[in-house]
Amino acid sequence: MSTASGLFITREGSKYVINVITERCKECGICISVCPTKVLERGDSRNKRGYRYVVPARPEKCIGCRLCEFSCPDFAIYIEAVRR
Repeated sequence: MSTASGLFITREGSKYVINVITERCKECGICISVCPTKVLERGDSRNKRGYRYVVPARPEKCIGCRLCEFSCPDFAIYIEAVRR
C-alpha cells in the first residue's frame, strides 16, 4: 500500500509501515543517514515551507529499528508494525 496526501506519505513494506508527515520535515537528512538499510531518500516534491521532504523509497527493506523515528528532531516520521 502506498498513499500520499498533502500532509502524509505512507508506504507499507512487508512488515512495517513508514509514515512521513511532510509538513514537519525540514530536509535535514538525519533520518536518511541513520537508516541501516537505506530505506529513505530525499524526494523531489517540496512542502509548504519549501523543503524537499523524505520519502520511503524502499519500504520493503525496513527492519523496524526506528532509528529514523528516534533521530528526527521534528517528529516527522514514525514506523508502525503491519497488522495482519
